[in-house]
Amino acid sequence: MKDEMILQVQNLHKSFGDHEVLKDINLDVHKGEVMSIIGASGSGKSTLLRNINLLEQPTGGDILFHEKSILSDDFDVTLYRAKVGMVFQSFNLFNNLNVLQNVMVGQTTVLKRDAAAAKTHAMELLERVGMAPYVNAKPDQLSGGQQQRVAIARAEAMDPEVLLFDEPTSALDPEMVDEVLNTMSSLAHTGLTMIIVTHEMQFARDVSDVVCFMNDGVLAETGTPEQIFEHPQEQRTQEFLKRYLSRV
Repeated sequence: MKDEMILQVQNLHKSFGDHEVLKDINLDVHKGEVMSIIGASGSGKSTLLRNINLLEQPTGGDILFHEKSILSDDFDVTLYRAKVGMVFQSFNLFNNLNVLQNVMVGQTTVLKRDAAAAKTHAMELLERVGMAPYVNAKPDQLSGGQQQRVAIARAEAMDPEVLLFDEPTSALDPEMVDEVLNTMSSLAHTGLTMIIVTHEMQFARDVSDVVCFMNDGVLAETGTPEQIFEHPQEQRTQEFLKRYLSRV
């Protein structure tokens, strides 16, 4: 049952100067839920994720993690970022570390896990994403798809309760997209809570429990994949999908 509330976004606003990027966003995320956020470029999708992960500070509103405000002065942001991990479009691996070290470093520095346990956990995850043969490779020796799979393993290594994906395939060549989407599909079936900003509509339709359509900083429509893709209620959603699906 996906009934335990894990994240709540309440009346969230974010402005950069006079430009309001997020306008009164309200969102509930339940444990084990896979949520995809779709919408045109510039609609606020990535900014929403960056606020949820406190890479950006909200201008107004609140975000609750297990009913506790992440904006309160006594909140442990470092521990929160381990629990709410993020996979970026640009991979963000440490170029001076090899694949195994990239997946171990957060475990030993943030979680204070001993090196042997961190290595065992890292190897399990690299095996799962098909990157175990590359443990000694540096990031610049890998393809974009391989780097992104290592980045996913690194985020998983922190034992997160939620993983945020910010357009994880947008920097990849087309032939590498499927390998990353397949990795994410497998992850979705493990029961991990996932929030995915994506322009891969078929993927969003196939793996999501909930799909959110954002338009001009507003959460315009939320529903099941069937509701959003087959029976969108909002004209803005209809127009976006018509434009988008006509190109694929």
